[in-house]
Amino acid sequence: MATVRDTTYDLLRALGLTTVFGNPGSTEEPFLADFPADFRYVHALQEASAMAMADGYAQATGRPAHVNLHTAPGIGNGMGNLVTAWHNKTPLIVTAGQQTREMLLIEPRLASPRAVELTQPYVKWAHEPARAQDVPAAFMRAYASAVQPPAGPVFLSLPMDDWGQPADPPPQVRTVATRFAPDPDRLRGFATTLAAARAPALVLGAAVDRADAWATAVALAERLAAPVWAAPAPERAVFPESHPQFRGVLPYAIGPLAEALRGHDTVLVVGAPVFRYYPHVPGDYLPADAQLLHVTDDPDEAARAPVGESLLGDAGLAMAGLVELLPPADRPPPPARDAPAPPEATDPPSADAVFAALAGQWPTDGVLVQESPSNLAALRRRLRVDRPRSYFTMASGGLGFGLPAAVGIALAERDTGRGRPVVAVVGDGSFHYSVQALWTAAQLGLPLAVVVPVNRQYAILKAFAELKHTPGVPALDLPGLDVTAVAHGYGCAAEVVESPDRLGPALAAALAADRPTVLPVPISTDVPRIL
Repeated sequence: MATVRDTTYDLLRALGLTTVFGNPGSTEEPFLADFPADFRYVHALQEASAMAMADGYAQATGRPAHVNLHTAPGIGNGMGNLVTAWHNKTPLIVTAGQQTREMLLIEPRLASPRAVELTQPYVKWAHEPARAQDVPAAFMRAYASAVQPPAGPVFLSLPMDDWGQPADPPPQVRTVATRFAPDPDRLRGFATTLAAARAPALVLGAAVDRADAWATAVALAERLAAPVWAAPAPERAVFPESHPQFRGVLPYAIGPLAEALRGHDTVLVVGAPVFRYYPHVPGDYLPADAQLLHVTDDPDEAARAPVGESLLGDAGLAMAGLVELLPPADRPPPPARDAPAPPEATDPPSADAVFAALAGQWPTDGVLVQESPSNLAALRRRLRVDRPRSYFTMASGGLGFGLPAAVGIALAERDTGRGRPVVAVVGDGSFHYSVQALWTAAQLGLPLAVVVPVNRQYAILKAFAELKHTPGVPALDLPGLDVTAVAHGYGCAAEVVESPDRLGPALAAALAADRPTVLPVPISTDVPRIL
């Protein structure tokens, strides 16, 4: 007779979930026992790394991923990157072991008494099956919930003695919708408003990239002859950034954002929250007399927007519908933005100088994974992303995502056969949050290049302290960190890049290697402005 474990593994095969990210624990061993030869276990040294690796892998493949954690303590370890997966809208099936059902009443060691509540509110659905026989069907429901819009993580708590129980007949393997079209009448109303606009502006969010809708976004922008911004703090690149109509990323504070949109009477936001604000700089949400139209596949996102009329629908389908409905604008396209001035030569170099050098050596089909908050403005100013699915960062604002996510993305590039080069830019503060991910990358032999701007401080926090007038905050400096020694300890190559002109050769060697390479780059300790 088939067991619950047999039936579950058959279902996972049928769903294409044969890669499991995790760090094994005792409550997970009954699930992992006699691990099938056609499955792969991606071993992380800590659950936060496992979670972000799975997130990066799912985003890069465009398919959900399975991450297996260790009961309540492991969930706690992974929780920060679960929050990020929620905000990234990444479809993840997160499972964790639970103590034996027979002992749950007395709450033994490693029991999770309120397991379903532990991951909330950062999952779409959380469940502990009432019977062992319900485990396979719970996986099927978890898969269906994770991939339907808005996509996101789900959670299953699975008692360790369930796996050997006799199974019910297997659940039906089902396909579910992952896109939905906007209401046609409301879409026509949006088109009418845009056609009558004097000076429309287009603001795009990560859902445009998730929908593979860059070409449609370009067609819509050119039809409107409108400038294009990325929404504040975007976790994906959303539009070809060398396009003459692209204006950059909007500031993420209320007053400055409205100021950036001054002069526009109609603002169309597609696939982004309205808006992702931080820090609090008060002001009007929009310029005077401007109206906002909001297209999103997330009803909660639409409900919490402080301004705007909403239209629910897939970003790509909605933009395609607008392109069909809108006449070509009878105004010239906006002028292209000015190129940034060449960076000044300093010793050590500025972040601008390092990223200008990186942009000069950037591989044509490169994928950038970013987690260097204090240097983000300089990075985006110097390195323009012109291809879809080529920029990834955390939507949550929490650190510890970038390095392991880059490992998951590099693995996805290998698995899909695309083989695109992956470069992570991770600040020396962020680097140490999930540094264990380097070991996994080394074990997998991934040619991942990790550029680490080294300023030996939490410069982003110093910038916030200046903005908020909070002097004397402790623990904002990072002395005594040897990034090179840490990289060697996890089995990686490493080379200190002492000047920007050495970055090109070092990057080329890293991307041609058979293991990850960490490239610490000393930079100026000047603290950039937040806004």
